[in-house]
Amino acid sequence: MGTAAPLFAADCVRVTPLEGGLVELCFDRAGEAINKLDDKAVAQFGQAVQAIAADGNVRGVLVTSAKDVFIVGADITEFGRKFQQAAQEVARGVLQSNQIFVAFEDLDVPTVVAINGFALGGGLELALSASQRVMSEVAQVGVPEVKLGLFPGFGGTVRLARVASPKVAVDWVVSGKPAKAADAQRAGVVDAVAAPEKLREEALALLWRCVEGQVDWRAAQERKRTAVSPFDAKVFDDMLAQLARQASKHQPAAEIAVRMMREAAQCDRTRALELEAAAFGAVTQTQAARSMVQTFLNEQTVKKFARRHAEGGRKPAQTAVIGAGIMGGGIAYTTALRGTPVRMKDIAQGALDLGMGEARRQLAKQVESGRLAQEKADKVLAAITPQTDDSGFGEVELAVEAVVENLGVKHEVMAALQQALRPGTVLASNTSSLRIDDIAAPLPRPEDVAGLHFFNPVPVMPLVEVVRGSRSSAEAVATATAYASGLGKTPIVVKDCPGFLVNRILTPYIIAFCDLVAEGADYEQVDRAMEAFGWPMGPAYLEDVVGMDTGSHVIDVISAGYPGRMRPPERNAIRALVAAKRLGQKSGGGFYDYDAAGGKPKRSSSPAARELIAQVQGGASAKFTDGQIVERMMLPMLLEAVRCIEESVVGSAAELDMAMLLGVGFPQYLGGPLQYADWLGLDKVLARCEALGLQSPPLLREMAARGRRFYRVS
Repeated sequence: MGTAAPLFAADCVRVTPLEGGLVELCFDRAGEAINKLDDKAVAQFGQAVQAIAADGNVRGVLVTSAKDVFIVGADITEFGRKFQQAAQEVARGVLQSNQIFVAFEDLDVPTVVAINGFALGGGLELALSASQRVMSEVAQVGVPEVKLGLFPGFGGTVRLARVASPKVAVDWVVSGKPAKAADAQRAGVVDAVAAPEKLREEALALLWRCVEGQVDWRAAQERKRTAVSPFDAKVFDDMLAQLARQASKHQPAAEIAVRMMREAAQCDRTRALELEAAAFGAVTQTQAARSMVQTFLNEQTVKKFARRHAEGGRKPAQTAVIGAGIMGGGIAYTTALRGTPVRMKDIAQGALDLGMGEARRQLAKQVESGRLAQEKADKVLAAITPQTDDSGFGEVELAVEAVVENLGVKHEVMAALQQALRPGTVLASNTSSLRIDDIAAPLPRPEDVAGLHFFNPVPVMPLVEVVRGSRSSAEAVATATAYASGLGKTPIVVKDCPGFLVNRILTPYIIAFCDLVAEGADYEQVDRAMEAFGWPMGPAYLEDVVGMDTGSHVIDVISAGYPGRMRPPERNAIRALVAAKRLGQKSGGGFYDYDAAGGKPKRSSSPAARELIAQVQGGASAKFTDGQIVERMMLPMLLEAVRCIEESVVGSAAELDMAMLLGVGFPQYLGGPLQYADWLGLDKVLARCEALGLQSPPLLREMAARGRRFYRVS
């Protein structure tokens, strides 16, 4: 007996007859490992629905995926082009696509979706338009669009409120978190959960029960066409109050969504979808949406570049960390946690004890949170060998030097290390301010030396700068990159220069802060202005957290490398605090006073610091608006970021922006310095820099004159 001809077949979707008048609508994108709802897939879904509707013999529809996932969501690469349209145009396009989901929802036969793997964003929205949903025990569903500065646009906000409840809808849309099968069933988002091997069988059985009238699927669909009843405004108002407390003005998607959902819940489906489309069109025009979508694309670009940079490298089977303490202990812990044995050496037993204590503290947190079993934690700790000598270094394939930021000390330590290590063993310095070429200059094998700049705290911070010195071999850079990737970090390869990339761009920002204070600005106002602008902490608070002595040293070393434009003022507040031994949180006081009782230090205004800074200001009393503060702080950063591209310190705008987001908490809604410059307009950036007397790099002048951007709209 031959196989029945497909009712519809294309390269994303096919509809195949099953027994008893049922059909299977299967998503199976040709040549790709996943299904996504790009324009082509949505159009083909619409054609498949038309074919089903036109066939009077169809009694029910089973929706499946031939991939390991159901549908991962929309194709985000299409967003850049679409978001260049006006809000009304975007809304029209969304509403037009929504008619396809409505047509599927309004089929005169029951529809059951079998959700395997991920059904995220548009994937879940499509599933919600069916009459019933069966979910694999190992699958996950959710609407993560808020993480892109957006919210669902294919009817997800409308249908979630009616399929589950308004409470579930606002919680899921605002959080963007995926849900596992049991949670999704409890929330009412799916109707049944099945073991992966039984998913198709149970979905078919449910479809037959619908066909035979045992399940009132028509009532389930009708609920989605009418207003939510009973309507309870409190659910929406409570969430709006919560969002107001979070002060999320720079990322307005959640608030826009909830306000729209409050109104849409009181309307029928047609009007509710119109409201969703209009609000979606509006949110695409926000800075957050455009920047965060580009950031998502940048993440993919950076991963691709990291794989390319790691080609020809080797993942070390045995490593060493030289220099213990908090930083060295963090590197050793992170290495061992990822399954690589590590020898941790220091000449001082006290430093080794501190490093091992840091590893134990991190492991205890993992065990306490349930992320790690005690047995596994014990194995991780056992993989770290503390030692004061070089025993076993002949077997090491990569060593990370993490001693004090002193060139002479580093020369002495690394020269001795290269005698203990085999030729070809990568020796990576964790320096944050010294040049790799300067460190490697007197060593017998400079080609084996590269930089691995970890950010503190190492277990938490995702970025690692891999620094390529002028004599670093391609294999050394590739191995360092592979090692960083193996730690679960995001490695970004940068050229050797004072400050490398992140600290180099950050230094003009801190100098601008010192300039403002020297001119009479209130440093607490500066902190408030920059935190309101989106930074996790203002510059004064940041220096307190980093440590005033460390920050001052880094600024002095990096600025000395660019004397023509990076000149800390003579009346330098940070140096004055160091001289007064106010070193920040670690000493109990810096720009602020700190109370460490109860765990995390709590900051409070410091009369002593204010008096000291007043002496530094010497009577200067200039007043600045918050807008002037933001401009004075941010423009020098943007200029330095442009110079880093101009000088090929990093290979792409995507890598630079991701480094700043991951390394120093650059405000997410800005997307990074270069995205921010694009948003402002390079001609406007140039004009403001000239008005403030800031020296603009040739690349900025050239791009502004030609109307170019760092990110092309595809």
